Amino acid sequence: MSTTLAQPAARSLRGIKLFECLSDPELKAVEGQCRFRCYAKAETLLDKGSLTREVFFVLRGAAAAVTFSPAGREVTLGIIRTGDMFGELAAIDQEPRSATVTAMEPTDVAIMPAELFRDLLMKHAPMAFGVLQRLATIVRTTGIRIMELATLQAAQRVYAELLRMAQPDAAVPGLWVVRPLPPMHEIASLTGTTRETVNRAVSQLYPSGLLKRKGRNLFIMEREKLMEIVQSLQVHHGRR
Repeated sequence: MSTTLAQPAARSLRGIKLFECLSDPELKAVEGQCRFRCYAKAETLLDKGSLTREVFFVLRGAAAAVTFSPAGREVTLGIIRTGDMFGELAAIDQEPRSATVTAMEPTDVAIMPAELFRDLLMKHAPMAFGVLQRLATIVRTTGIRIMELATLQAAQRVYAELLRMAQPDAAVPGLWVVRPLPPMHEIASLTGTTRETVNRAVSQLYPSGLLKRKGRNLFIMEREKLMEIVQSLQVHHGRR
């Protein structure tokens, strides 16, 4: 069961980019109208189809937004990390929840009433624009994944997803890293394939040195070469 965050230091929205435009007194007033909860790993934060309207802001941890096919197959729509939000669609359009959200690890959230969320967007243009940017990113990412499902084989979809996950390594210029590498079944759900296929796709690039695993992290040693592999196979597959 979720628990209330007790420590005042943890009950702050200051780390959420959306609220950067608010002064400290304004932010304190907003925080006073939110609930702060901690969810255990694998605990459900939202159920698809529910009629709740609150907006969630992740203060610490990570969660997965998933849906299910008619046959019961789980499809991951996205990973929600520290600083992200979710639940804004239902708050805006008053429709049922479009996905189930489950904690991937212990996750602290701030839960904002829908009315307050909408009022803030109406009063603060930078916040409204921030939500528009987030929704635009979701639309673009969804379009890319649909294209990849239609044009790429499973292994190439895995590589494309790893490229999106990777960030520049601050310690080594030119090196990119997926930190930490999600479990194979989560990557499989994101790419519409199986855990075994993901493991095989990643493992087959280890001997060439293109990918290297160190602890929980996956290093992409030559990002441009991996991009070329995806793009060349995409063109080849599209011409078949």
